[in-house]
Amino acid sequence: MEPIIALDFATGAEAVAFVDRFPKTTPLFVKVGMELFYAEGPQIIKQLQALRPLNLFLDLKLHDIPHTVEKAAYQLGRLGVTLTTAHAAGGSAMLTAAKRGLLAGAEAAGVLPPRLLAITQLTSTSTAMLHNQLQIPGTVRASVQHLAAVAQAAGADGVVASAQEVLDIRAVTRPDFLVITPGIRPKGAAVGDQVRVVTPAEAKRRGASGIVVGRPITQAADPLAAYAAINTEWSTAQND
Repeated sequence: MEPIIALDFATGAEAVAFVDRFPKTTPLFVKVGMELFYAEGPQIIKQLQALRPLNLFLDLKLHDIPHTVEKAAYQLGRLGVTLTTAHAAGGSAMLTAAKRGLLAGAEAAGVLPPRLLAITQLTSTSTAMLHNQLQIPGTVRASVQHLAAVAQAAGADGVVASAQEVLDIRAVTRPDFLVITPGIRPKGAAVGDQVRVVTPAEAKRRGASGIVVGRPITQAADPLAAYAAINTEWSTAQND
């Protein structure tokens, strides 16, 4: 899986212009998150799909009662995206409902269903935040590992987690369970609001299935060169 580029732009025009800079012969995997989707709606998904062949990760982090999540997931399942997300903290019944909605929506639209990723702990979450604000005891790693096991049992296809927790997740999940890792920063890049970050090579060595990279590419002086360097680092690193 090639690196997933987070299209963290305020408008669809910016996102389309950015994607259009890449040669159509270059395999491309992009992520549409809340900012862009809330600004443009489902139309941005259709625009990107019409622009060129690509895989699309729609990252809306569903989190509500199971019935509401199932109905929302039905609509997302109709869009023909590759990956989408729901919060593991919503519980197993909610995750199962999300999966059910995605499958039904995809079937109704005649498209392949998205794979469901469960959000474990955000890469901006620190141990202090976990304890003092969320009142969750133990370590971030233990929480992520537990949520990954819950997600797998509920029918999710994988999780989103920091690469720092990949080995813990692998210890309690099946080999084909996806572990997609944001919080990726090339060596020397600004960390920003991320807390638990690793380099592309380190993510690969730890066994990540894929990486999500936003600002180090989208805000680079030469985004194509930045993407190429990250892709090379990711694709040539060896799993431990």
